[in-house]
Amino acid sequence: MQRIITTLIALSALVVAGPGQADIYKYVDTEGKIHFTDKPLKGSQYRLEWKRETKKIVRESEARTAAVRPPPPAARAAAALPKSLAARRAQFETLINTNAHRYSLPPALVHAVIRAESAYRPDAVSRAGAQGLMQLMPGTAARYGVTDSFDPAQNIRGGTAYLRDLLDMFDWNLDLALAGYNAGEGAVIKHGRQIPPYSETQGYVRKVRQFLWDEREALTGVVMSVR
Repeated sequence: MQRIITTLIALSALVVAGPGQADIYKYVDTEGKIHFTDKPLKGSQYRLEWKRETKKIVRESEARTAAVRPPPPAARAAAALPKSLAARRAQFETLINTNAHRYSLPPALVHAVIRAESAYRPDAVSRAGAQGLMQLMPGTAARYGVTDSFDPAQNIRGGTAYLRDLLDMFDWNLDLALAGYNAGEGAVIKHGRQIPPYSETQGYVRKVRQFLWDEREALTGVVMSVR
């Protein structure tokens, strides 16, 4: 996939001492450059944005098959929800475009992820507890300041910010970013910066790529195939 902006800085090397033992830090320096590292950075020029303790990462692969079982907040999100996929897509298109622009991502990519995650259902809840349109796990939601994952505006903002961070973290390798979104970035790092050998995660990457191609075909009218 063609990058639409130039990455601000090359990804810092992440040294994994053993399975699940390396923490991940995101810093922004005084020049606005982003740094990902496995060790804390010292100095007033660095501002910590978040820390991910990979030893606490729970495999999120089960979170990606969204089953609708609405608690009260999800029930509110489902109110007056259109029945057709196309109508639900149209309902959230403005929010998706706004956040895609905010984080310099192609709207088609955000659409593809949402379609794979929840089929545009803001009331979706997975067996593992992922919630909302972009299926945010509670820890991920908290990291990105999402207080209500059933609120489409918050969910899309948090999910899009996370997707952008994953693309930066894996040097804009789309497959690795998608694998990280599905199984957690720690799983990708643990497996040598490769797609983890989880059938669900591998299928997820293929599915999002196909949906991304569907979006492109709709825009261009040119039939494409996914390698």
